[in-house]
Amino acid sequence: MSTPTPFILVINGPNLNLLGRRRPEIYGSETLDDINRRIAEAMPEGYALEARQSNSEGDIIDAIHEAGFDSACKGIILNAGAYTHYSYAIADAIEAVETPVIEVHLSNVDAREDFRRTSVIAPVCRGSISGFGSMSYILAAKALTDEKD
Repeated sequence: MSTPTPFILVINGPNLNLLGRRRPEIYGSETLDDINRRIAEAMPEGYALEARQSNSEGDIIDAIHEAGFDSACKGIILNAGAYTHYSYAIADAIEAVETPVIEVHLSNVDAREDFRRTSVIAPVCRGSISGFGSMSYILAAKALTDEKD
């Protein structure tokens, strides 16, 4: 019996499918495919990357549940988009799973509108990384893959 390949799951929430076109002055000119490619290239040997995007809160919760009890999943990187600020359902899903979750944002949310400064998911995440563009994801992947079992 073979051991499953360890992987990191990246979940991108609402409107992140529009990266490269939506407010490039804030979110940059990279597309979601560009970002996923950069993360995959930065993954250490022996790790796989799985990436998903959904505009639906329920799909995001289902993805967290699915990966959250999969022993091959070594961590979840979550950019919940606007759900960050009000989705207690996503926060509950994160809290319920065993897999560590790192919250990421492309922009520096603390330098933006007041409502973006509150994250209801941060208290149940392993950590939060924001303001480094696509490098936020790579830093999160590094943090998750550098952990000792």
